[in-house]
Amino acid sequence: MTEPRTATGEHFRGDDWYGDDLGAARFVECTFTDVDLSEATTSGATFERCTFHGGRFNASTHTATAFVGCDFRRTSFFDATLDGCKLVGSVFSECVLRPLTVTGGSWLGVTIRGTNLSRLDLSGVDLREADLSMSDLTLATLARARLDRALLREANLDRADLRGASLDGVDLSAAVLKGTRLDLAGAVLLAELHGAAVDTSA
Repeated sequence: MTEPRTATGEHFRGDDWYGDDLGAARFVECTFTDVDLSEATTSGATFERCTFHGGRFNASTHTATAFVGCDFRRTSFFDATLDGCKLVGSVFSECVLRPLTVTGGSWLGVTIRGTNLSRLDLSGVDLREADLSMSDLTLATLARARLDRALLREANLDRADLRGASLDGVDLSAAVLKGTRLDLAGAVLLAELHGAAVDTSA
């Protein structure tokens, strides 16, 4: 049985890993420049403090894989699948993140600013302390997501579904709301942010 690939501090430039099965590979503080990971698969892999410049994850599938403290710049995740993945503390800049299939996982503290996330289904994802400022979440599904202390400044939540989401410490008044679907708790929070004194016992 082949041992999972491991690397620390390496720079991979222009590599073709199309369709590769990386299994439970482990990469620490590596740089990936224009690496093609289209249709690649990982399961239980770890990318820790890695940098991705350019490159493609198109149609790739990642199961229980961790991208911790990673920096993604101009990277494409077109039609990728993230199943139970950990993206804690990672930053996405000028990336393509749709269409994307997401099942659960922890995106605690991710930074995804000014990005098109419209129609994404992020149901139940842990997005606590995430920075989604200025991102387009039109028709996105955030039902039952954990959004506590997330930043939504100027985020477009047009017809987004936030029912059942935890919103402690979230300033919904800083977001663009139009037809946004809220449950009672979310509606009360929004009313209180606008100065209302809500009496839920009435």
